[in-house]
Amino acid sequence: MNTIKSRYDVVILGAGHNGLVAAAYLGRAGLSVLLLEKNDYIGGATTSQQIFPDYDARLSRYSYLVSLFPYKIIHDLGLKLELRRRAIASCTPYLKHGHHGALLLSNVDEEVSRRSMCELTGNDSEYDGLKRFYALPRAFAERVWDLMLEPLVSREEMARRFKADEISREAWRSLVEEPLGNAVERYLRDDLVRGLVFTDAKVGVFTHPHDSSLLQNRCFLYHLIGNKTGEWKVPVGGMGWLCSELERAARKAGAEMLTNVHVHALNVTGKTSTVEFLVNERNETVEAHFLLINFGRNVLAKFTGRFFQPDRTDEGSVFKINMLLSRLPKLKAKKIPATEAFCGTFHTDEGYEQMNVSYDEASDGTLPAKMPCEIYCHTLTDDSILAPELCEQGFHTMTLFGLDAPWSLFVRDNQEMRREAEQKYIASINQWLEEPIESCLALARDGSACIESKSPVDIEDELGMYHGNIFHNAPTFPFAERREQVGTWGVETEYQNVLFCGSSALRGGAVSGIPGHNAAMKVLELCR
Repeated sequence: MNTIKSRYDVVILGAGHNGLVAAAYLGRAGLSVLLLEKNDYIGGATTSQQIFPDYDARLSRYSYLVSLFPYKIIHDLGLKLELRRRAIASCTPYLKHGHHGALLLSNVDEEVSRRSMCELTGNDSEYDGLKRFYALPRAFAERVWDLMLEPLVSREEMARRFKADEISREAWRSLVEEPLGNAVERYLRDDLVRGLVFTDAKVGVFTHPHDSSLLQNRCFLYHLIGNKTGEWKVPVGGMGWLCSELERAARKAGAEMLTNVHVHALNVTGKTSTVEFLVNERNETVEAHFLLINFGRNVLAKFTGRFFQPDRTDEGSVFKINMLLSRLPKLKAKKIPATEAFCGTFHTDEGYEQMNVSYDEASDGTLPAKMPCEIYCHTLTDDSILAPELCEQGFHTMTLFGLDAPWSLFVRDNQEMRREAEQKYIASINQWLEEPIESCLALARDGSACIESKSPVDIEDELGMYHGNIFHNAPTFPFAERREQVGTWGVETEYQNVLFCGSSALRGGAVSGIPGHNAAMKVLELCR
């Protein structure tokens, strides 16, 4: 940009994917839009980067798969985005009677899943129980998903939508009214299967099956209702491709963007807002009729001098490891080739009782002896994020997502605890491999291994997410919990014409674009 206007219809603070979604919708509606981004790149936590400089491989540091991004937004904005199905949904290794095996669940062949479950449990009853259990979130998604892009309805109104039949009533009871652990234990018997199911209730948050706050239920729903199927798909070109398509759509709609921006003051008390910032060594001030916030409530409170009062459920609990491998490791379970095991989500130390133990240990302030985690290989489904020569040589990316790693464990000595946690997570993977995964890591020119770890403290420092919470705050149920929220878009703040457009909004969190869309709809509603 050569010139910065003094006034815009809309200023958006933060050019992550939600900010880009809002900018594209608002620009297409004819409003003048300015996005201000503190980093030197567009896309926020959803961008892809060349993490290991010696290799032409673009990984997303913080996000990796897509489920919650509505097809409606893709169509509305004309995004050229291919979401490719993973042939394998998950692989969970186990040791039974001294022999290594693995539970393999397929996305394309139900018989493969049933046969694998029978090998683990000895009969078909557990697989039938799994199907009955997953019918609950499917029923929930059918009644809720389309409402995610509309104003909030009351809890009572939402509950009425679930009274039509027995499966709907059971879905509401199991997923909204009682701790998720009750349903898990009601439908499933095998500890490994229970744990496999419950991991979706723990990703990114610190909780357990019978948490009275129902944090686990809310997190679980966000992982199972996407586009009414809950299936997690691979964005071809990586997460960065989604960002680049959103950036293209926003720029085409006329949105202006600035990077390397340091915002040092906000005035949000009037009918219009002003933003004071430093860019290109110049101080600038712009006025906005609408100010959209694409960062956390904690950051807004800091700018406005207000006291921020988080809930205990707002603490983040995630450990991310990014790796570049020169080859895939072989498994001890001989029947399962690595290309199948790592194509889906590979679960380890995520048994139901094991995760109860690791939760208790982390609650007591110590890193668990066994740390539950899951890994996934993007390049087995889409190798376009690697240079052709790396593909020819057999290179692959690997992403590890660690559970039961709350922010509080790392804040005292982040560097030492990060090192210790990385070792424990790698050990969790290695117990199922014929060779340690370290021997498969690509090496940089200086001989260092291509592995990068991020703790909740790192995530907070680099992205501003409160206590490293990748959802910004605890996920919310997809309906109004309070009377005054009914009929709102869930993006409103206490300030006039100041709206959340990111994960801090109700129904925010994950790579969804939902709060970006809803903030844009609120602006257009106010413009009428």
